Amino acid sequence: MRKFCAKLSIISLIFFFGSQAPHSRAWGQAPAAAPATEGQITAADAEALEQGLLKDPDNQSAREQLITYYFEAIITSKTPDLEEKREKHVFWLIEHHPESQLAGSPEAEIEPMGFTGSMEGFEQAKKLWLQQVDAHPDNQRILSNAGQFFLISDEKLGRDLLEKALALDPSDTETSSRLAQFYDLERTYASSPEEKATLSQKSFSLRERALEKAEGIDRFYELGDAANSAYEAGEFEKAAQYANELLQSAPQYKDDWNYGNALFHGNIVLGRVALQHGDIVGAKEHLLAAGETPGSPQLDSFGPNMTLAKELLEKGERDVVLTYLQSCAKFWKMGGDKLQSWMAAVRGGGMPDFGANLDY
Repeated sequence: MRKFCAKLSIISLIFFFGSQAPHSRAWGQAPAAAPATEGQITAADAEALEQGLLKDPDNQSAREQLITYYFEAIITSKTPDLEEKREKHVFWLIEHHPESQLAGSPEAEIEPMGFTGSMEGFEQAKKLWLQQVDAHPDNQRILSNAGQFFLISDEKLGRDLLEKALALDPSDTETSSRLAQFYDLERTYASSPEEKATLSQKSFSLRERALEKAEGIDRFYELGDAANSAYEAGEFEKAAQYANELLQSAPQYKDDWNYGNALFHGNIVLGRVALQHGDIVGAKEHLLAAGETPGSPQLDSFGPNMTLAKELLEKGERDVVLTYLQSCAKFWKMGGDKLQSWMAAVRGGGMPDFGANLDY
């Protein structure tokens, strides 16, 4: 679950930001990699596994190791031909073990475009998943894995499959998290406030359900999304409750990839809640605290969320926003030009175009 959360968040951001992302999906601009898999194999190990499959093509463990290896190698090496090798094993996994944990993971996703996909590969994987769904309409794990595969490329189908899977097993927190992720993505594209509110409430309900059973580091991973979903759903007290818990638990996980995210998003949520209560001083303090994050794979690649900064600008608080933007330059190295442009707009008395940095 931990690795799934780490990699899914990055994959979703890559797709969502598209050409606006500091790291686009072009091969020459691959995004920051998610945390490496424990026991990651080497290129020599991969070649040995490939040779072994010539004699034992049904070795599921070997194929899963290769899928993970190629996924991570693609991100770091920017070598497109590795994708063809990965896809071959993904096809086999979908066809023979669609219920496996890896089959529903980001490592086994194939998108129509981007650094982990191709249209031809996507169409083949789509065909195989649809065959599995038809053959196993009551298999909760297969439906959930298939829903995860279609989460971004075919929103309606992905949502329908995840909702069916959750109906079969309402206690499955992984499916709950996947479906909540979908509602969060869908909310960013919703046009009406009513639709956004409905999707936010759906997401928050699922994330609260997941939190009921989450402990330790798994709860740490869930709290940030729960706090944000609660805020978007208008549940401001719960948003503050979860954001405070997130910040209080963060020191236990200083070496974790999510530590910087926790400090950042916990403070952003608390700042927005403070504004809801008319506490501008508190909102400014939390904005500055968010800017002191050491960064994270996501923040370093895609930059800061600018929602709270925009809300404070609308109240005339330009100085604190300038300080915040200067702090963000410490972790968002590749966003220097954009930060300078935003700061120039603020100094000139205008409102910067924060673009996609308002929506995640």
